[in-house]
Amino acid sequence: MTGDKDLTDARRRTLLARHGEALELFTDRVHAVRGDQWEAPTPCTEWNVRELVNHLVVEQLWVPSMLDGATVEDVGEVFDGDQLGEDPVAAWDEAASAAREAFHARGALTRTVHLSYGSSSAHAYCAQMIADLVVHAWDLSRAIGAEEHPSKALVDFTRHEVEPYAGALTESGLFAAPVEPPPGADSWQRLLAQLGREP
Repeated sequence: MTGDKDLTDARRRTLLARHGEALELFTDRVHAVRGDQWEAPTPCTEWNVRELVNHLVVEQLWVPSMLDGATVEDVGEVFDGDQLGEDPVAAWDEAASAAREAFHARGALTRTVHLSYGSSSAHAYCAQMIADLVVHAWDLSRAIGAEEHPSKALVDFTRHEVEPYAGALTESGLFAAPVEPPPGADSWQRLLAQLGREP
């Protein structure tokens, strides 16, 4: 990702547009989950649908605190455990709205955030959040039988964001080892395979 001095108005608008699209993509999938699908397995073998959605809810809940300068230690265990309660869809909608508002705040993308692995620019954090939303939207889509292919704009953005450090994600244990993409795979399917998913 580029430095703060390179965060032009055009780059800021693009980031916020892609972030909004990624939130809408995941929102659409959450709203499509049937009542009998919350315990269904997902491609993330350690999570069922409810646990996957909870993971993304927690990530969105962290955003306002991170952009306000809090550290992981400051936040502590506030967002540990189940955050979905009795209405997972409403929990997602509320968390997504809070994250969107936080990133849209004046000057938010030029701030420094203090993540678990160290300090980072807020616009790099936003880009990582976009990629995470898009990839996990595929996981949720596969789990519930929804459309699996994001828009070209989101595919291009996610590939550009993830490919430079995709190998490190595998080494960290956050993603499974790469798999062989199917014959004739498009760029999105190749990225999924690189991240250990079977398109």
